[in-house]
Order: sequence, then C-alpha cells, then structure tokens
Amino acid sequence: MQQVFKIPDSLKKNTEYTFCPGCGHGVAVRLLCQAIDDFNLRENAICMVGVGCTAFLYHFLDIDALECPHGRATAEGTGVKRINPDKFVFTYQGDGDYAAIGMTESMYAGIRGENLTTICVNNTNYGMTGGQMGPTTLIGQVTTTTPYGRDEKLNGYPVKIAEQVAQYKGTAFSARVSLDSVPNIIKAQAAIKKACEVQIKKLGYGFVEILSPCPTNWKMTPEQANEHIRENMMKEYPLGVFKDVTGEMK
Repeated sequence: MQQVFKIPDSLKKNTEYTFCPGCGHGVAVRLLCQAIDDFNLRENAICMVGVGCTAFLYHFLDIDALECPHGRATAEGTGVKRINPDKFVFTYQGDGDYAAIGMTESMYAGIRGENLTTICVNNTNYGMTGGQMGPTTLIGQVTTTTPYGRDEKLNGYPVKIAEQVAQYKGTAFSARVSLDSVPNIIKAQAAIKKACEVQIKKLGYGFVEILSPCPTNWKMTPEQANEHIRENMMKEYPLGVFKDVTGEMK
C-alpha cells in the first residue's frame, strides 16, 4: 500500500488540540509545518509567535519559538534574523496582532525589505479575547464591540493587508489565500512555500494572508463559517498573488 499522507516532522505528535472546533488555525499550522519540512528547515528555523490564538503555535511546532509582545513579532524577528542571518526566521500572527497593534512594526519590515516570512491569519476579529472588532472586521459585521455591526463612519474601513504589503518596495512576495475548501487549501500551501522560498533565496520580505474561519466568535457552524468566507469575506478580500518578484506565481 502506498502512503499518500503523513504527519509533518515539524509538527509535534500527540499534542492536545487547543483551538476551537472548526477553527482554521489547525489547517494553517499543518500547512506551515509541511513547508518547513519540504525545505528541510526544521533544525534551522526560529518562529516568532504573536499574541492571540496564534500564541498556541509553539505547542504544536517542534522547532525553536519565541513568544513576542503583542504586535511586535516582526520587530523581534528582525533582530533575530540580523543576528542570525543564516537562520530561517518567520512570524505567525493574527490580523489584529499584525495590522492593528503591530501595524508600524509590520509595515516597516516590508519597507526595509527584511528577509523574513510572515503568515497572517485573518479571521476578522480578535478571537482569543472575546471576538472584538479588529482591523479587518467587515462593514456591518457584528462583534462584541460592534453589536450593531461595524459602521464605516464610526469605525473606518477594513484594512486590506496583502495589497498594502505588496506596495512596499522591500516585499518579495505577498498573497491572500483561504482555508474554506480543499482546492483553496492546496493553493494556500503553494503560497506559504513561495513565501518561505523568497527568504531562502534572500529576495526580501515574504507575506501570506490566510482567510480563516472562526465559528465560535462568528456564532456559526464550521460549514456556515466556510460559506461566510466565500460569500462575504472574499468580496472584501479577493484571493490572489499581489506581488511576486520571481514571476512564478499568478
């Protein structure tokens, strides 16, 4: 019998699953571990973990990891990478951590062209702390701090992270992917690998935004949450590659 699937070596075995049922983080972490294995990076990688649901990452990754103050993962990653230029350094962050609390640090990592990789999981709210409005919360979306829906006149407009990152001259790769379906998960895997590859080749900053379901805070079933991504999130946040200096992905 031919084996067609195995647990990545970079993923810890027999670890208690701590994410909510239907959460996309489990899939995102598995894809990240597969990319680390594919490039044989496990013994040379250092993960900078953001605060929030992403902070659980070091429970699952069988590699070195540092938990950073809220929003400061790219700043700490910059320091670690500059001191250890031969290490593979990446950040794993949520949309609030990356694009609100850490907006300045995140922005200048791309502007400076830091040789880092960032995986940013976008579930349009602050998931761990109770489902408050975040920078990517959709117009009209109900959260614990926008009980009548996000109002653009009061709260402003959602941040389009991947498009913004693509504008920085130091960015080598920027893409938005989704975990709502198997075909899109396969595309997400390819984008994560490309974001890793540009760091390996020392081309600049690599970034992937992942649209991820959050059934608990959205008060939906997992099936409804994936449908919400397709019907609502993708209208505001279209999938695609917004910058690729290698010209290999479209």
